[in-house]
Amino acid sequence: MVAAASVYRRLLKAVQKHVGRGDSKKHFQEFVASEFRRPTGTETDARARLRLAGDYANLLTSVHHHKDLLFSYNIAVDRSDEMKKILNKSAASVGLQLPDVYQP
Repeated sequence: MVAAASVYRRLLKAVQKHVGRGDSKKHFQEFVASEFRRPTGTETDARARLRLAGDYANLLTSVHHHKDLLFSYNIAVDRSDEMKKILNKSAASVGLQLPDVYQP
């Protein structure tokens, strides 16, 4: 029972983080909740469904991590906005603020 709750929480967190929380995407969370509430046949079926849910949570997390890595390695993409955010965060962490650059 404890393992089921852990997998359920992990799957819901992955769906919320990587699929989204909007009203148009609420059916994903509802589907996950309905699948966990649905009665299972045997104990082996329950274990198989738990394993599948855990694997799906890992898949969601891994696919989005892989996508982020691909974007970070792609040098053809203009990353100046991303670099500005990183520099601003670095400056803010030591109490500084970068000046705004004037662009006509």
